[in-house]
Amino acid sequence: MKVSGFTFIRNARKFDYPVTEAIRSILPLCDEMIVCIGRSDDDTLEMIQMIASDKIKIVHSVWDDSLRHDGRVLAVETDKAFDALSPDADWAFYIQGDEVLHEQYIPVVQQAMNDYKDNPAVEGLLFNYIHFYGNYHYTGDSREWYKHEIRIIRNDKTIRSYRDAQGFRKQGRKLRVKAIDAVIYHYGWVKNPYFQQAKINNFTQLYTEKAVVPADSLYDYSKVNSLALFGGTHPHVMHERIGRQDWDFVFDIKRKNFSLKDRLLYSIEKCTGKRLFEYKNYLII
Repeated sequence: MKVSGFTFIRNARKFDYPVTEAIRSILPLCDEMIVCIGRSDDDTLEMIQMIASDKIKIVHSVWDDSLRHDGRVLAVETDKAFDALSPDADWAFYIQGDEVLHEQYIPVVQQAMNDYKDNPAVEGLLFNYIHFYGNYHYTGDSREWYKHEIRIIRNDKTIRSYRDAQGFRKQGRKLRVKAIDAVIYHYGWVKNPYFQQAKINNFTQLYTEKAVVPADSLYDYSKVNSLALFGGTHPHVMHERIGRQDWDFVFDIKRKNFSLKDRLLYSIEKCTGKRLFEYKNYLII
């Protein structure tokens, strides 16, 4: 079985993306790792080149920033990385620049890829998600945070990144997937408030013409509607970054800023574990 990892990134230093941690977290599962690097204003290329692995293959790219509708440029860059995979790879492991796989799940993922390798009905593997917010102690627990996403797909080039690169589709239809007991840790909302606001401004410009706030503003993490305390451990590759935290954020987890409808749906989910009316860009088989 051959496994290829793939990701895309631009301006990783400028917007403080943990992309080297993301890449290193899945390298043990991969025979090669394709990194599509967009033309950057910082040392993103050098950051990737410093990762001590001969599995990494760099693809250079220039982003088409005119593709603003629904963040389409993000899907285009994902497809560029996917298309660069070796043709003999069986599985393709996609990781975004702010996502990390905990090392405790490596055996689970390995076993799932082995189990379904020769079952063509399984077009992808579905992961659970934990979304960290504000700092490394809080997680988003409201309906605003997606619970699952596909991160391993067949090396089938009729599969394409969907909308703004959150999921995949095959010739326009949803992928048929198996859910596995493995978790992706999402750190996209954990960084110094200056870098967080700069990243949001940049991200907003992928959808619209202008940033919504001044470039030198600090992001206000208190605007979140609900958080929970994280009681687990972080991936080993994140420990050094966590040790460099240079900002404070404290949140009262008893505070819930919900509408009546959202409060009801939140309560049902907490009691039953089921999220009613959840959008699913996949078909579990």
